[in-house]
Amino acid sequence: MKTARQAAWKILRSGSTMPLREVDRVAAAYELDDRDRGLLRQLIGTEVRRRGSLRAIAAHFAKGKPSADVAAHLRLGIAQLCFLDRIPPHAAVSETVRSAADTLGLARGRYINGVLRSMQRALRPGYSGDPTRDLVGAGRHFEMPVFRDPTQHPLLWMEDALSMPAALAKRWHKRYGEEQATALARLAVKEPATSLVVLEGEREEVAAQLDLNTTPGTHPRVLLAPRGTLSTVFASEPFRHGRLTVQGETALRAAELLEAQEGERVLDLCAAPGGKTVMLAHAGAQVVAVDVNPTRLAPLEVNLARVGLLERVKTLVSDGCAALAESALFDGVLVDAPCSNTGVLAARPGARWRFGPKQTEELCAIQRSLLEGACKHVRDGGRLVYSVCSIEPEEGPQQVKRFLESHAGWELEEELVALPADAAAGGPLDGGFTARLRRNG
Repeated sequence: MKTARQAAWKILRSGSTMPLREVDRVAAAYELDDRDRGLLRQLIGTEVRRRGSLRAIAAHFAKGKPSADVAAHLRLGIAQLCFLDRIPPHAAVSETVRSAADTLGLARGRYINGVLRSMQRALRPGYSGDPTRDLVGAGRHFEMPVFRDPTQHPLLWMEDALSMPAALAKRWHKRYGEEQATALARLAVKEPATSLVVLEGEREEVAAQLDLNTTPGTHPRVLLAPRGTLSTVFASEPFRHGRLTVQGETALRAAELLEAQEGERVLDLCAAPGGKTVMLAHAGAQVVAVDVNPTRLAPLEVNLARVGLLERVKTLVSDGCAALAESALFDGVLVDAPCSNTGVLAARPGARWRFGPKQTEELCAIQRSLLEGACKHVRDGGRLVYSVCSIEPEEGPQQVKRFLESHAGWELEEELVALPADAAAGGPLDGGFTARLRRNG
């Protein structure tokens, strides 16, 4: 019988750049029950979020250079021992070794057993105060230095201890300074709280009905719920009756920046999963929601029905504006463009490992194309809002500057830049960039 650990290894060895998206497909192929499906998602999620630390730990305790197949099993075993408290250490070792033996043979299983037990003997409870030994956010440390010294190699330490790729950490160091760059990386290494938006009623009243230890966000309509409580939110009366939805504060402010009004016609490009579409329709606008992926539009329609706004939205499957008539004009257009997601790495941890010059160049080209198509569908005097959940300048301010330099008759009215913050500070949990442009003839 195939196990969750074997399925996790299979996903890691598939070469997928988005392994979390493979979980449901592989779980079905392996015929995993709900419990093992949950373990599989936890294993892959932890590996993705902590990959830099797992690599550094494996490199320290492994003898020689293990093959990619062996290294994948090692990372999964280390993830369980270091970061997954609910798995007993003996089970983490024995089940990982069994999975490795079943997939790679007994000899490699014995090798992995030796590495994991050696690492386990070096683990200690609590923090030592030494950043080369402490497992950030896990309440454990090693008896010897495992990570590189931040006083000598701050960027490499961030990759080892905070699983933030050095190339991305270097950009943040240069832009924000070491202290803020490190703070951003620390936020991204842990699962975030859940950001909720109150659609109807007073925030305090809705919070009381949730029966959760929520905290108010900085936006007057935002509530922050503890991580891992989504099932409770979904089962709550406010959510079931359409008074509450899940959305980040920065994303909410992007939708609000369009200033959609009752009866206006609004175009929402790249609309799925639909949080901004809900806000535009809730403001009273008639919305055309466009997305290239039909499977991502289906949940949007379900959500619109739940909040009672389905009749205000027409969905279209299209790549950009391709499905629109050339003469179609709108009072407002929202371009929520694909991006590197560097403002939401806590929620989308895998994005950090895809970041690089080639990806940035490709994304910027898509963003420019979407802006070029969208601007043609804004009436004279209408608004165009450009939004990304990236904090990289070439995807945000530089895109808008380039657009304005090549398009006469447009002006920048307002732009917002947000960095993610901890729930204890009221958020926002999501970072990003938003700008509103107006067409003046």
